[in-house]
Amino acid sequence: MSQEKETNGQFQFRLGDLLVSSGLLSEEDLKKVLSEQKYSKKRLGEILIGKQLLSERQLAEVLSRQLRIPLISLARYRPMGEALRLVPENVARRLELVPLAILDNNRLMVAMADPLNVLAIDEVRILTGMDVEVGIATPTEIFRDLDKFYQVQGSLDDAMVEVVESSGSAVDLDRDGKGATADDAPVVKLVNSIMEQAVREAASDIHIEPFEKVTRVRYRVDGSLFDAIDFPRKLHPAVSSRIKIMANIDISEKRRPQDGRILIKTLNKNIDLRVSTLPTIYGEKVVLRLLDQSSAMVGLEKLGLGPDDREIIDDIMAAPYGIILVTGPTGSGKSTTLYSVLERLSKPEVNIITVEDPVEYTMTGINQIQVNEKAGLTFSEALRSILRQDPDKIMVGEIRDLETAQLAVRAALTGHLVLSTLHTNDAPSASIRLIEMGIAPFLVSSSLLAVVAQRLVRKLCEECKQEYVIPDKTAEDLGLPKGTKAFKPVGCEVCRGTGYKGRSGIYEIMKVDEDIQNLILEGVAGHRIQHEAIRKGMRSLRDSGLVKVRDGVTSLEEVLQVTLY
Repeated sequence: MSQEKETNGQFQFRLGDLLVSSGLLSEEDLKKVLSEQKYSKKRLGEILIGKQLLSERQLAEVLSRQLRIPLISLARYRPMGEALRLVPENVARRLELVPLAILDNNRLMVAMADPLNVLAIDEVRILTGMDVEVGIATPTEIFRDLDKFYQVQGSLDDAMVEVVESSGSAVDLDRDGKGATADDAPVVKLVNSIMEQAVREAASDIHIEPFEKVTRVRYRVDGSLFDAIDFPRKLHPAVSSRIKIMANIDISEKRRPQDGRILIKTLNKNIDLRVSTLPTIYGEKVVLRLLDQSSAMVGLEKLGLGPDDREIIDDIMAAPYGIILVTGPTGSGKSTTLYSVLERLSKPEVNIITVEDPVEYTMTGINQIQVNEKAGLTFSEALRSILRQDPDKIMVGEIRDLETAQLAVRAALTGHLVLSTLHTNDAPSASIRLIEMGIAPFLVSSSLLAVVAQRLVRKLCEECKQEYVIPDKTAEDLGLPKGTKAFKPVGCEVCRGTGYKGRSGIYEIMKVDEDIQNLILEGVAGHRIQHEAIRKGMRSLRDSGLVKVRDGVTSLEEVLQVTLY
């Protein structure tokens, strides 16, 4: 014990000295904290964090440098199941550590909040019979991820036991899933754990992908995919069957893609999951899209529109009739923008009807129709019926074919405001696309009010973003003044080591005025329409993104990645 005190005393002095030399702590603050530490008996780092003189991440970085041990981001680390089984969850929680991996030469790698807690290290060594190699992680990360790691691993272990017992031996299951039932309680728990963790991570999608020996589960968070867990492929048929049962999908059909829907309640949230299955050579890949209505970004004030863009959108919405198109690739937030506009248009004296596939968010006061192609209710059929329902405003989820496009134009020319989406790369291309689909140029020019092209960019984490000056050559290429400042991602426990947290939209809004109508009538190329729109004040997607770069909302790399010009 005396050696421990001596060690701790040396550590405290060196840590304080290092913090001062790093500019993270003043000499005066260090003296006050050391004085308080004498009677409080708390660790120096604990006092510094409690007084908000230092963050957990800053302390971990200093410890990592001083002790020459790795700093581990648990957000990007997947512990080995074998390591988790060696240390019970209650022990890991008490000792503030996470078992990570079994290394060569009988060594166990652990991440600890206090890498100098020799008593904890000794306890793990005695419990496991292995030498312990230590890395450092913040206490917040450890306690946040302990539940996730042990809950999913426990469900996975139980499911594996059930499959082995039900099949009589640990033989590999064939692709038809014989020997594993979807109603096995452990499999149910495993699927529930996967879904619950996705909600906790604020994921937009879950990917469950079978390969030769393992099935990989990945979550899409803020537009990027992250590995979550792997499990043996022998479990895959039972997992996919369980999901298909929940989604009312035919479990006997494994040769063609299928779609379904699951409604769940977890973590006090109502979650709508859209399920898609796709046959692959090793089994069915399952993708689940999560729609959390309680945290939806619906609302014009939440979209990330600048003041100028908001003014243009308000002006467009005031039009009594015409077509407003929102364009962009899949996952760019088009539906959210449409719902935000509908929310603003919704009034007791206005009859709004939508036709969607699927209905992503339910909105009070709006009549929403779900497309059902099996029953013959297509976009065009629904749109025909809508026109007999005395609508004021109509929202069509997507203009997919000529018939739907013709009906949308007809509705716009007969006094209705029509909102819809289209897959084009920029706003000027929308009119060209409609003409290519078969709509006459004079009908496009007379019915089209405006086109909003958009992309989603990841927002920089406010806790760790770092300011820098854009290199002169880069600034010159982008048309920015020399010395322009921007921010870059760093990574911390708040953003799970990514440097980004949340997403925001960038927009290119083209109003169709008389000059642009004439260009559409002439059938000119998209770049000429774009040039005229920019001359009239339209801001391109790239320029819209650069505004957010200068404002510190996102990084330059993120904007360059999602825009072409």
